[in-house]
Amino acid sequence: MKPVICEKKTYTVAEIMEILGIGRTAAYDLTRKGLFKVIRVGKILRINKESFDQWFDNQQ
Repeated sequence: MKPVICEKKTYTVAEIMEILGIGRTAAYDLTRKGLFKVIRVGKILRINKESFDQWFDNQQ
């Protein structure tokens, strides 16, 4: 049986913090602004990688 290779489609808030070099509060503030797609899985937020990357690229 072949192993399934799955491309990552979401970021965690911790990954957003690391990418942007910001703190937890600032990262959660960004998720609330609706600048990119965010979904909630239980109590955990997941940020759509494609929409975040697009938003980030437009900030340059």
